[in-house]
Amino acid sequence: MTSGSRTEAATRAAVHVASGHRLGASHPRQEGPVDLRLVPPALAAWAAAALLLDAPPRWAVATVAVCVAAAGVLLVMWTAQGRRTGPSRQRRSWGRLAVAASLLCAAASGTSAALHGADLHRGPVPALAREYAQVDAELEVTSDPRRSRPRVAGAHTMPPGVLLNADVVRVTKGDGAATVTRAPVLVIVRGETADSARPPRLPVGRGAPVGQGAPELAPLEPRAGAAGAARFRPKDPWLALLPSTRLRVAARLAPPLAQGGKVAAVLRVSGERPPHVVEPPSGAQRLAGRLRGGLRKASDGLSADARALLPGLVVGDTSRVPVELEQAFRATDLTHLLAVSGANLTIVLVLLIGPPGAAQRVERRGLAPRLGIPLRTTALLGGLLTLGFVIVCRPDPSVLRAAACGLIALLAIATGRRRSLIPALAAAVLLLVLYDPWLSRSYGFLLSVLATGALLTLAPRWSAALRGRGMPLRLADALAAAAAAQAVCAPVVAVLAARVSLVAVPCNLLAEFAVAPATVLGFAALACAPLAMPVAEALAWGASWPTEWIAEIARAGAAMPGSGVDWPGGWRGGLLLALVTVALVLAGRRLARHPWLATACVLLLLLVIVQPPPLTRVIAGWPPPGWRMVMCDVGQGDATVLAAGDGAGVVVDAGPDPVAVDRCLRSLGITRVPLVLLTHFHADHVVGLPGVLRGRQVGGIQTTGFQEPPEQAEFVREQAAAERVPVSRAVAGERRRAAGLDWQVLWPPAGPAPSPEGPNDASVTLLVRAGGLTLLLLGDLEPPAQRALLRTPAAASIASVDVLKVAHHGSAHQDPELLRRTAPRLALISCGAENTYGHPAPVTVAALRAEGARVLRTDVDGSIAVVGAGPRSSPRLEAATRPP
Repeated sequence: MTSGSRTEAATRAAVHVASGHRLGASHPRQEGPVDLRLVPPALAAWAAAALLLDAPPRWAVATVAVCVAAAGVLLVMWTAQGRRTGPSRQRRSWGRLAVAASLLCAAASGTSAALHGADLHRGPVPALAREYAQVDAELEVTSDPRRSRPRVAGAHTMPPGVLLNADVVRVTKGDGAATVTRAPVLVIVRGETADSARPPRLPVGRGAPVGQGAPELAPLEPRAGAAGAARFRPKDPWLALLPSTRLRVAARLAPPLAQGGKVAAVLRVSGERPPHVVEPPSGAQRLAGRLRGGLRKASDGLSADARALLPGLVVGDTSRVPVELEQAFRATDLTHLLAVSGANLTIVLVLLIGPPGAAQRVERRGLAPRLGIPLRTTALLGGLLTLGFVIVCRPDPSVLRAAACGLIALLAIATGRRRSLIPALAAAVLLLVLYDPWLSRSYGFLLSVLATGALLTLAPRWSAALRGRGMPLRLADALAAAAAAQAVCAPVVAVLAARVSLVAVPCNLLAEFAVAPATVLGFAALACAPLAMPVAEALAWGASWPTEWIAEIARAGAAMPGSGVDWPGGWRGGLLLALVTVALVLAGRRLARHPWLATACVLLLLLVIVQPPPLTRVIAGWPPPGWRMVMCDVGQGDATVLAAGDGAGVVVDAGPDPVAVDRCLRSLGITRVPLVLLTHFHADHVVGLPGVLRGRQVGGIQTTGFQEPPEQAEFVREQAAAERVPVSRAVAGERRRAAGLDWQVLWPPAGPAPSPEGPNDASVTLLVRAGGLTLLLLGDLEPPAQRALLRTPAAASIASVDVLKVAHHGSAHQDPELLRRTAPRLALISCGAENTYGHPAPVTVAALRAEGARVLRTDVDGSIAVVGAGPRSSPRLEAATRPP
C-alpha cells in the first residue's frame, strides 16, 4: 500500500470514528479546509455600514472614493502580474484579489449606508420634529403594533401605550401645505388613562415634613418591571393594525428619543379615537395576520404560561408575555427563544425536505419525496415557504439572517452545488447589510450571527472533544451548542445588561429538548387554525406541555440566588468578559484531562448558583442564626420577611420585582408563607407578588381596605385567584400569632373604609414582637396618618421600639413627634440605589440619628437581617447585612 493510500485510509477511518456510530458513517465524506473567502468582504461591509450610517456626507464620499481607488490599484496590479508571470502564479496571489474584493464591498456598503442615513434628514419631517409641530400625517405601517411595558415609577405604575413603526408618506402642516415624502418614524399612541395615572408632583412642605422645605421629588425616569397598570381597551383597534396599512392621523412631532437609530422623528398620537384607515393592508399581510390571530385564539384556553409563550416561540408574538416572565428569560439568557431564529426555520424546512445533508440522496426524507416532488421543485417550494415564514414571523434581524442562509442553502440544493454553511452565513451577512445597513448596528443581528457562527465552528469541535471523553452523542452536541453560543454571545449581552448569567448554559441545555416539539406542534396549530380550530386547539394543547417546561426552567433559573453576577457594562466590560471567556476555555481544556478536578469545579459552580441556605449560612453568614426580620433589597420598593418557624415567614409587601423578592425568599429558605400582608396597593409594594406566591405554600393575603389605585388592587385579586389564595382585609385591633411571632394591626382603623389623602395614608401599620424585640412597620404612612396614629389608644404601645421600619422609604415627610415617641434603636429604610426621588431624605436620616438610632438602608447595605434574643426586659439587638 502506498503512503497516499495509507493517508486516505487513515482519513476515512477518522471520519468513521467521528460519526459517533458503532458501524461508522453511512455516507463518509472528507471535508476540505473551511472556505473563508467571503468572510473578509462580509466583515468589511458590516464595519463600513456601521461607521458611515450617520457620518457627514463628505466623510462618506471620501471613504467610498478611497476604497474604490485602492481596490482599483490592487486589481490593476493583480492583472499585470498575471500577464507577466502567467495564470498559475497569478492564482497564488489571491491575497490582493481578496483585499480588493473587501474594499469594493466596503465601498458598496458605505454608499448604501450613507444613502439610508440621509433619509433621516431628508424632507420636512425632521425640521417639523425639532419645532414640535402639530401635523396631519399619512402613514404606512411597517411593523406590528406592540404595547409598551407598564413601568413602576416609585409608588405608581406608568400606563402602557401602543408603539409601532411607520413611514410618513404625506405630511400636512398647520397652514395647509402638504408635502409628499418618506420618513421613518416611531408612533407612540397614548392610552386613554395615561394622564390620569401620572403621579402628581408633591408640593414643598406638604404635611409638615421633617425639615421644612425639603421637597418630595416627582418621578423622572420610570423603572421597568411592573404589572397591573392602566391598560388599553381589550380589543383596541390600534393593536389590530397590520403592516402595509395606511393611516391618516393628527399628531405632534418630536425629535427621536435617542440618536443613531432608524427613526427620523417621534409621532405622538392620542388613543382616544380609533385609527383612520385610508388603505387596507396587502393580501399577504392579511393572511399572515389571520394565521397569527388563529394561533393566539387556539392558545386562549391554555395555562397562563403556555398562552403567553407559545405564540412567541412559534412566530415571535410576545404581546402576552408578562413582565416578570420576560425578566426571567432575560436573567437566564433564554430570550432568543422569544425571537424567531434559524432554529424555527430549520424545523419548517426539515418537515418539507428532510435533513439538508440528505437532500440530494436517493433516500432523502421529508414530505416532498413522499409526495413525489422533484428536487428542484422542492427547493423552489422551500424558497416560497421561507418567504412566507418571513412575512408571518416578521422581518426581524434574526429572521432575515435565517431566511438568507436558508435561501442560499436551497439554491445550492437546486443547482447541485456543495453546501458550505460558513460561506452561506457570510454571504447572508453581506447581502443583508447591503440591503439594510441599519442591521449593522442591530444587537439582535449581531447576536444572531455570532450564535450561528459559533454553532458552525466551535460547537462541532467541542462536541467531538466531549464524545472523545465518553459523553453520549446527543448530550455532547447539545452541551457543545449551548456552551459555544453562550461563550460568543455573553460579552455582547454584558455590554447591554452589565450582568453575566451563570445559569445560561444549563437553562439552555434543559430547555433545548422542549423547543422542537413545542415549535412543531405550534406551527401545526398555526396552519390548522384557519381551517379547523378544534384541531388547532388540540395541537396547541399538546404544545403547551413543553412550553410550560421552558417557562419553569426560566423562572427556576432566574430565582437562583447565584443566577448571575454584576459585570461592568459597555464595550470595555464586553472586552473584559471576552478575555475572561478565552481564559476559561483554555483552562477548561486542561481541566478536561483531570476528570476529578473538573467534577469538583462543576460542583463548586453549582453551589455558587444554588447557594443552599445551610451552606451560605456557614460560609457567608447569611441568613444569620436567629434572624427575626429581613428587609429584602428589592430596589425602590418594600419587601420584609418576619421569621415564623423553620422554612416559614410572614411577608410584608412584595416590592416591585417578582424575581428580586423570590430570590430573597430563596436565600432565606422560605417555602411556607402563613400570610402575605400588603400594606397598600402602590406598585412598589405589590407588583412582586407573583414572586412570593410561586412555588410556595401561602396561607392567605391581607390588604388595606382602601382599594386605590384600582388597577393594582385588581392585579392583586387576579394573582390571588390564580393561586387560589384567600384575600381578607386587615383592620386595627387585629392580633395574630405564628411560631414565636406576634403581631398587631395598629392602622387603618376598623369600620368603613377610610378616606385618606391617598393610598399611603391607608397603609397597614404593624407592631411586631419577636425574640424579645419590638418592631414597628409603618408602611408608607404620611404625616397626617402618623399624627392620627398617635391619637389612637395603640399609641402607648409604640413608645421606645427596638426596630423602626421608616415610613415611605425615608422620605422627608415624617412627623417629628412620631420619631421622638418611637425612639428606635435601629431604623431601617428600603430604597433603590440612585433613585430619582431623593430617598432617603438627609433630614430624615439626621433626625433618626439625633434620636440615637442606627440607620441602615438597602441601597447601601443591601438586604438587612435583624437578630434578637434574650429577656424581654433587655433583649440583644444585632443587625447583619448582605451587600447588594
